[in-house]
Amino acid sequence: MRVLHIMTKRMSDKAEAYAAAIILSLHAAGIHQHVVVSKDISRINELKRANIHILSRVTFVSFRLWQRLMLRWLIWRTKADIIQCWTRQDVAIVPPCKTVVIGWFSSYYDPKYFGRCDYLIGATKGLMAHMMRRGVIDKRSHFIPQFSTLTALPPINRGLLSTPKDARVLLMLSPLHPEKRPNTLLQALSHLSEAYIWFAGEGPLRQELENLARSLDLLERVRFLGHRSDPSALLRAADVCVLPSRHELFGTVILEAWSTGTPLVACRSLCAEAYIEDGVNGLLVPIDDPHKLAAALRRVLSDENLRRRLIAQGYATYIKNYTREAITQQWIQLYQHLKATP
Repeated sequence: MRVLHIMTKRMSDKAEAYAAAIILSLHAAGIHQHVVVSKDISRINELKRANIHILSRVTFVSFRLWQRLMLRWLIWRTKADIIQCWTRQDVAIVPPCKTVVIGWFSSYYDPKYFGRCDYLIGATKGLMAHMMRRGVIDKRSHFIPQFSTLTALPPINRGLLSTPKDARVLLMLSPLHPEKRPNTLLQALSHLSEAYIWFAGEGPLRQELENLARSLDLLERVRFLGHRSDPSALLRAADVCVLPSRHELFGTVILEAWSTGTPLVACRSLCAEAYIEDGVNGLLVPIDDPHKLAAALRRVLSDENLRRRLIAQGYATYIKNYTREAITQQWIQLYQHLKATP
């Protein structure tokens, strides 16, 4: 099995971390790989340290015809069985060839940008359904979920975040953007007299949220932590991870909560419903309903049996379906299947 990856365009930090992690895991599993990258890919040194074959000459020029000619030569030289494109821009430089070309769908793009691909892989079930609604036939679309790329850390000392040791802590690990609905969580806090909120993220709603917390007389129980590089430590120190979003793309926060043994309460976005079984590995509540969100949070904080069940079932779901090893095997099996498909 020989795979030629194309990563010539910057992705989001999480998407790039996932792509690099998959490449490293495939390398550890013995898959022969070459990676075409540009110098602005932040994970390039991580790949180099693993002695993965890095090819950067294709990106030295921006003339697309030249890039396609260079890539055609690389496909021949590497004897690739699979060409894996990680962004829609990567697809544009793939020349016509007999090698199997795969495009990774990481957002709600128009499939027309992936016209050179033989197969498409959606990072969520929602993305796969989107592809099919836009005309991609069933046998060309596949779903492989992401996995958590968290670095395991011990719980953070709550005192460092000006939070009482015995407080009940609600953690939101998301940018402070309107679609993430942090205001819903803040409004729910007004019905939870002993709880604190840690907002781990930055975004345009920061000042609006501070004003809302002040108007609700909650500012003393809210901590704006900004962007953090230690989500694992925050999750292990929190009592509940809350996902109040009306829209999520990948749902990696769900996997991160499960992997760290943190009870999870989420609003019923399409992504959350695809992962979470209500009452089993998390609790689901209606979107934009602070009263029902507060009620669900109160249940988790007061019912120890429920907490233990959500933690155990969440971790079991993660171990069974969403570990790095499990997802890597799904990639290998799909590559093998597509290579063998006429």
